[in-house]
Amino acid sequence: MTASDVDALRAQGFDDRAIHDAFQIAGYFNYINRLCDGLGVDLEEFMPPKGTALESA
Repeated sequence: MTASDVDALRAQGFDDRAIHDAFQIAGYFNYINRLCDGLGVDLEEFMPPKGTALESA
């Protein structure tokens, strides 16, 4: 990310709070997914594996 990326979001009407919130949420999910992958956490039984029809819907 660069300052121009943030400027582009502002040009679309996002204020600093909305940009901050979006970054925090994306960062959190990135962290949790990497943590779970590193620890070998399996998907819940009701979650389809990658590449199934539900994922591409």
